[in-house]
Amino acid sequence: MVINMRYQDACQWGAEQLRKQNIGEDKLDARLLLEYVCGTDRNTLLVHGDREVSESEQARYQLLIEKRAQHVPLQHLTGEQEFMGLTFKVNEHVLVPRQDTEILVEEVMKNLHDGMRILDMCTGSGCILLSLLQYSNDCIGVGVDLSAEALAVAEENYARLKAEKPGMDATFVQSDLFEALEAALQEQPSEKQGKKFDIIVSNPPYIRTDVIDTLMPEVREHEPLMALDGTADGLHFYREITRKAKDYMNRGGMLYYEIGYDQAAEVTAIMQAEGFQEIEVVKDFAGLDRVVYGIY
Repeated sequence: MVINMRYQDACQWGAEQLRKQNIGEDKLDARLLLEYVCGTDRNTLLVHGDREVSESEQARYQLLIEKRAQHVPLQHLTGEQEFMGLTFKVNEHVLVPRQDTEILVEEVMKNLHDGMRILDMCTGSGCILLSLLQYSNDCIGVGVDLSAEALAVAEENYARLKAEKPGMDATFVQSDLFEALEAALQEQPSEKQGKKFDIIVSNPPYIRTDVIDTLMPEVREHEPLMALDGTADGLHFYREITRKAKDYMNRGGMLYYEIGYDQAAEVTAIMQAEGFQEIEVVKDFAGLDRVVYGIY
């Protein structure tokens, strides 16, 4: 990079470097990284494009562009991702929250009432559970994940959001699905105890093992494999969660899943076999099957 580069020139330089490495949204990512480094917003490029970028800003920007050119996800470089109008911390230990998953949250919210108990299985960053708690009142939420590193991220996101909404009530539990959940629930304060939930929601690992190697580098090389790999047929976690969910649900409770675009029939059959009724499939904005839910 040239010292004393103007803002608009730095942005153009960054886009060119990313384009050479086949980064799809090169212009957008270059601008977002420059804004992150300089503490600016979109208007700066439009109104103050001749602003001089300092040497220290240029050095940081160049380093981030180099990393993004190596297909490190943009969100890992900035350390955050917006989801449901909220900002969540993310890193290499959790999946980056995606717009498709907002469909799942929005469907749950249609049947979420104040005071309900919510279980988020495979919680990751906590974005699903914490969004539901943010947009409801007096609900109690429990998030479960096998990864201690992922739960540390979820706890940090909880602390940040709870500072803005002190009444938010979430607990995070390290467990292999339901294995350690009951014991953890018994350790809660008496006013929060109870193992039955009104809503169980999950975005589990659902990609077939043989498909992992075909994913884009940002996902394949930088997101946690344990949050992606749904075993040979991609359905292992749907079977396991659905089989045990009934033991943790109130009658009339609802089970919600995010699914892969070609898994609606199989997940519906799994839920039907376990006694769930009134099962519905919801499409995403691209017209692909994205959510399956049913009533116990």
